[in-house]
Amino acid sequence: MKSKITTIALSLLTCLNVSAQKNEFVKQDSIIYPIHKLNIGKVSFMRQTIAIENFKQTDFLQTFELKEKTDLNIRVFLDQSLTNYLHLLSPNATAEELTKNGNYQFTFYVDNKKIYVENLNIGAGSTESKNQQTIFRVPLISSTNEDSWGKFLWYRFFGNGGQDALSEGEHILQIEIRPYLKLTEVLTGNVIAEGKLKIIVPEIKINKQLVKVQLVKPTKDWQISSEKIDTLKIEELNRKIAKQTYKNVTSIVAIKNGKILLEEYFNGANRKTLHDTRSVGKSFASTLLGIAIKEKYIKSENKTLKDFYNLESFKNYSASKDSITLKSLLTMSSTFEGSDMNSESIGHEENMYPTNNWVDFTLNLPIDKTKQLNKQWDYFTAGCIVLGDIIDKSVPNGLEKYADKNLFRPLNITKYKWQFTPQKVANTAGSLQLSSLDYAKYGQLYKNQGTWNGKQILSKEWIAKSLSHQMTISEDEFYGYLFWNKTYKINGFDYEVYYSSGNGGNRIFIFKDQPIVIVITSTAYNTPYGEQQIEKIMQEYLIEAITK
Repeated sequence: MKSKITTIALSLLTCLNVSAQKNEFVKQDSIIYPIHKLNIGKVSFMRQTIAIENFKQTDFLQTFELKEKTDLNIRVFLDQSLTNYLHLLSPNATAEELTKNGNYQFTFYVDNKKIYVENLNIGAGSTESKNQQTIFRVPLISSTNEDSWGKFLWYRFFGNGGQDALSEGEHILQIEIRPYLKLTEVLTGNVIAEGKLKIIVPEIKINKQLVKVQLVKPTKDWQISSEKIDTLKIEELNRKIAKQTYKNVTSIVAIKNGKILLEEYFNGANRKTLHDTRSVGKSFASTLLGIAIKEKYIKSENKTLKDFYNLESFKNYSASKDSITLKSLLTMSSTFEGSDMNSESIGHEENMYPTNNWVDFTLNLPIDKTKQLNKQWDYFTAGCIVLGDIIDKSVPNGLEKYADKNLFRPLNITKYKWQFTPQKVANTAGSLQLSSLDYAKYGQLYKNQGTWNGKQILSKEWIAKSLSHQMTISEDEFYGYLFWNKTYKINGFDYEVYYSSGNGGNRIFIFKDQPIVIVITSTAYNTPYGEQQIEKIMQEYLIEAITK
């Protein structure tokens, strides 16, 4: 009898093993740790990084205080690897197809309300980890700035409703994880792991003086506007900046009808501070080229690179390089194999900076045969370096002195700071530093159709070309001559703006149909929230407050 029971038991085990093998499309890590077996399908939260072999049930966080310079990690316990889950969504797909087209979907809830859903970028996680891992850890918040897709996922959740949902007080954060696969359509599986955590958001006490609308002091270059603003809205915005809901904002200046309407400084900045606004400086390259054309040092933006360089002396020469125009560099539509939107691009700006000659780097790039000249927009910083070099070669005494004589001095801008290329040419790719009010002068120059104090600094024709829809970026976003364009839709009204844009949320907005220029400066460089929070500031506060 005993032998018969053993035989039956072995038979059942064999059936179970066969079943398990059938589900294991690719070989995955074994589930060997007791803590893993006990918590399959759970997302655990922890402060410190605890090795899995030392991880205990008591290490699961139940409560977490959300504050600066802290750590929050998740560890996810699965019964299969991601590829095996994806196989269930598409049984006929190969393992390579699954790993190249699938990943985890994260859903964030706060107090049982769905806040944010993201299909994790395909590139997050290696092929090996997708095939094998049945347990993984990622940091969501890291005091040491640990590099991980989890950190950026948290930033995106925070910037897309999470920050507002996690207001001061106690909340329940819930995370659900599913597999998703995008082949002909997006397929999403069932929940494979979930977890909850009580979040305590402490009250941040601030000096009430930081909330008040700041008094605009007299200046010889600007008159002060007497028009009304929505004071309560500006105070609400100031409160959020003071409490670091909006982080690293350093100034906001609004000009209306040529007069200062609003002038606010934060985080140690003041009227004299020179702000590094990164790629805002690209727009100045457009301006200086326009002035050089107006003064006939350069014939037009339709001149080609062969008019300024012996292109055959550079690497990867082809006849199509000869037809690349200055206009194509202004509109980010050249055919160079270069893209700052693709980290793998050989012409990416991060590949340029370590070289000892940025112009040579650019002109040595091959042509991208998939691009048609003036047909495809692709952000390309290196092209702005070539524009700066051409201006420097063409105008008297070089670009730096030319800019001072023909742009800065007429605008009474006396304090500024250039960054320089390895060839000691003023850097037209970015990081030109001015005060906020001087950036406002620059924006107002365009609003004034190129005049300042009665002097025509820049031609109306150049401004019309610069502030126009030269290239389509997306359905509702366009590009001119190193200026961006978009439309804010607020309370049934459209507010079209042209703007200079720099890393971290730096902007000069020039309103098309309103007598308004807005400058926002920020030091939130290379953060996911830097750009998002400026959109919220404009959409939810500034435009309504100053267009009353």
